[in-house]
Amino acid sequence: MNLRRIIALAGCLLLATVVAVSTASARTSKKSAKTLTVWLMADAQTGWPDVVKAANTKFEAANPGVNVDLQYQTWGAYLNKFDATLAGGNVPDVLEFGNTQMQKYVFAGALEKITPSNYENSKYWLAGLADAAKYKGTYYGVPYYAGSRLVAYRTDLFKKAGVKVPKTLAAFQAGAVKLNKKFGKKGFSAVYIPGTDWYFAMGFLFDRGGGIAKLSGGKWHSLLNTKQSLLGLKTYKAFWKAASRTKPNSMEINPAPYDVYAQNRAAAIVGPGWFTCCVGKYKSVTKQFVMPSATPGKVMPGFLGGSNLAIPKASNMKTEAAAWLKIFIGTGSEKAIVAASGNIPNATNLADPKQLNQRAAARSWFVPMSPNWANVENGNVLRTMLKQILSGSLTIPQAARNAGDNIELTLNQK
Repeated sequence: MNLRRIIALAGCLLLATVVAVSTASARTSKKSAKTLTVWLMADAQTGWPDVVKAANTKFEAANPGVNVDLQYQTWGAYLNKFDATLAGGNVPDVLEFGNTQMQKYVFAGALEKITPSNYENSKYWLAGLADAAKYKGTYYGVPYYAGSRLVAYRTDLFKKAGVKVPKTLAAFQAGAVKLNKKFGKKGFSAVYIPGTDWYFAMGFLFDRGGGIAKLSGGKWHSLLNTKQSLLGLKTYKAFWKAASRTKPNSMEINPAPYDVYAQNRAAAIVGPGWFTCCVGKYKSVTKQFVMPSATPGKVMPGFLGGSNLAIPKASNMKTEAAAWLKIFIGTGSEKAIVAASGNIPNATNLADPKQLNQRAAARSWFVPMSPNWANVENGNVLRTMLKQILSGSLTIPQAARNAGDNIELTLNQK
């Protein structure tokens, strides 16, 4: 074999060795790399993708060898998809829940415990979100963002009736009387309030210091018949009778309040801030204000819609998941989400009182955290109570006592 061929053969052997080593190295690197799987709703993809990207970049820089696999989900069959991962053992490491969706998974023991002090602003987390993630004093998720309820109103009708934006509940009620007197045609409501809209009605109870039920001594006890709650129910009935022309058994689902408003049958409606999207030709004369409290200077507590983030107990990346969460719901990220979307931040100390929806979130409430709460809702316990109160078929104490007994029986079932 001549020298030239020997050199060529040696070169080929060297190249093959380098390729083999490089390939083995790549395989080893790929094998040692970890992946943190995060599920977020598509709202983030369209609303604040840059915030998500920045959090991922910061996390990966602080955690070499860990890559974030961000998977956007849609609300439709999302929970069915998560249930399938629980059965198959391939759960995401972090995922988003609507605050009303968490109970099922908290009670099933599917979520990892959270230590609030590990996260920024935890002392100021929104109650309407935090309470949805807490059971018996332990947290199983962290608040993400929220949306509040506001009063949408016809500026033209308010002006014609001589009604100003109210600062107190009493002023709102007096203004409603004037609106009904001015435009009191059949089927018109100064404020369209379906009689059994318990999400709205319960705000009156919490505003007066009452509530629905509390867990004490291992048992649930009704709060509906307390002095504070009875005053709240009395206040709600008075406001409903003065403002609304709906039936006691009317529901907010059909027709939707914004449809009634768009048909020129209401001067005001109460609901999520996005209601203004669907008011038809009256959008140009529609503005919003915060539902006022019976106490001057305060807002009425509202039921917050929003999301929490949680770590499945079956995750093999719990430490990394907690580190990602700490970055993603930190002060910087929360402020950026608000700036990009107008949503409410997860903590009251980050809220801007000049923004209506953020001001409305200053006081919020949530349903009792019980695995049996869904049975209370499905049994229409609160709707029935409100129908009885507004129709006069039972006195307020009688209706509250009946509903309270039912709630205690339901929540304490084993």
